[in-house]
Amino acid sequence: MKSVAALLLVGMLILWTELPTGSAWSCPPVHITCAMLNPPNHCYSDRQCPRYKKCCPSFCGRRCLSRPPALPVSYG
Repeated sequence: MKSVAALLLVGMLILWTELPTGSAWSCPPVHITCAMLNPPNHCYSDRQCPRYKKCCPSFCGRRCLSRPPALPVSYG
């Protein structure tokens, strides 16, 4: 029983260390670049995006993105 409690505590500590601090979130990294010389931007700042979305660089121009899920979803 003690080993289960210790394992649960370690798991909670790992999750706690990976939680983002504050309410702000950053844009995801972009690993692919667009072949266009001047890709179209759908926004230039966060104020141009709908509520709860952020203006982030995408693979081809800037777009309004929703906040990514807090925990990864597994369907397996």
